[in-house]
Amino acid sequence: MTALLRYQAALLLRSQRWLAPVLLYAAFLGIGVQSGQPVLDSLGYAAAGLLPVTAWLVRLCVNQEPPAARTVTDAVMGSPRVHLASLLVALGCGGLLGAIATPIVLLISTPASTDNSVRVHLLPAGLAGLLAAVCCVLLGAAAGALCTRPLLHRRGWSVVTTALAALLALVTTGSPANRAVTGLVTGSQTGTVHLPVLSLLAAAALAAAAAALACRLTSLRG
Repeated sequence: MTALLRYQAALLLRSQRWLAPVLLYAAFLGIGVQSGQPVLDSLGYAAAGLLPVTAWLVRLCVNQEPPAARTVTDAVMGSPRVHLASLLVALGCGGLLGAIATPIVLLISTPASTDNSVRVHLLPAGLAGLLAAVCCVLLGAAAGALCTRPLLHRRGWSVVTTALAALLALVTTGSPANRAVTGLVTGSQTGTVHLPVLSLLAAAALAAAAAALACRLTSLRG
């Protein structure tokens, strides 16, 4: 798996296709996260943007390998392992973005509630922001895994369903990503930090199930 992860990561870096989602996320933060805003609100905003970006990265990683090269790697390493490696690389890229964005948000935001009446401690706020970011990354990876090869081969349908799945994962009540982001935003109103531990566990379970299904079908449908 180590060799496969390095191979998939090298393909992504050399293709420079990662630039588009990364620049999109940077623009998203630049527009929505301003200096002096309440820290919990900004952390929720930064976490929410990771979901569609990670779904996009999954589509890139899963489909970046040329068909001829994919045939060779599948024959040597097995298609489920190759597919899993591409999913893990995309997941790692999304997690890296979250790990970079969270401390930046902490540095430029005001450690206070929405009305500036309650002080918010940065350490628990940062932890809550990281957990929310991980929730969104995991849900984004699940959405990307279910909306591209091997479940959906047509690019048009894949793009539309990925965007729709990412949107639903963010706005649907009860979604782990929605609960994690909402917990930050509502906590900002009172200056209370809520750690989205249950949301994280649910997101991890959904991502693992989506990855298992996608890897299983890869050996059957290619």
